[in-house]
Amino acid sequence: MRALIIIIGLFLASPSLLLGSSDGADSVATKPVSLWKKDFQIGANLNQSSFSENWKSGGSNTFAGGWFLKHNAKFDNSGWRMTSDLDMQLGFLQNNGLGIRKNLDRIFYEFKAGYKISPKWDFFGSTNFQTQFLTGYEYGKKNKLGTPVDSLVSSLFAPAYLTSSLGFEVHPTKEFFTRFGVGSLRQTFVLDKRISNAGLYGLEKPGDNIRNQFVLQVIFNYEKEIFENINLKTRYSGLFDYFRLNQPGTYVHRFDTTVSMKVNKYVNANLQAILLRDRDQDPNWQFSQAISLGFLYRIAN
Repeated sequence: MRALIIIIGLFLASPSLLLGSSDGADSVATKPVSLWKKDFQIGANLNQSSFSENWKSGGSNTFAGGWFLKHNAKFDNSGWRMTSDLDMQLGFLQNNGLGIRKNLDRIFYEFKAGYKISPKWDFFGSTNFQTQFLTGYEYGKKNKLGTPVDSLVSSLFAPAYLTSSLGFEVHPTKEFFTRFGVGSLRQTFVLDKRISNAGLYGLEKPGDNIRNQFVLQVIFNYEKEIFENINLKTRYSGLFDYFRLNQPGTYVHRFDTTVSMKVNKYVNANLQAILLRDRDQDPNWQFSQAISLGFLYRIAN
């Protein structure tokens, strides 16, 4: 119980407050050393192609660009194992005849505090938030007259997902962990009335703007430098509704894989793939993939 109280208290504090010195020396005489291992990255990606009017192989002039910001902080001592993870991405694609469309849009933040009950097992509490920056459309959908139209399907906080979880986490190796959130609350927010009135994202009835689900959260996470300057990170996240296990739309499966390749100090390349199954969004699997080359500024300790 004491560990649970401490975990809840940590949710109310910024990770930046959880700092300390490397030993018990006088903090006035010795500059404090952060116990958090931090990694901050910000960058921009560009991709462009153009063709003359008489280019016989065919092709279409395109331009793609975007930016990303990532911040990861980890804390690990004899009693606690904590992480703070922020990931924001926004990208656009311009193609002749199609105008400008976004191809990347993500806001993700997760904070986890784990109290060590053995060298490999933690009792943890976590909070996870996900949404997007801009409106999203389903392009080319036909209306009743058969005319192609662009249909609004998402926007900022429509949807947004907030998942608060308590459970157990196991670390068999430094590169891999498994998390079982046996007591988890998933809240779906749809704060855009145009979208909530359509009854999307599993809302109980049109016009609702929030949905609460008591779920089991399962996460498998693997991260390792597989070759020099090449990092692989893959994560599976599963959510299972306790009260609707025999009904459709009661589970969510999401696979995220990123391969990051460092060219030099300021240039990097990334391959990112996402596989998603959420029946409240769509009955079929959804897939997203992007390859980017761009500029990177990084600060790490």
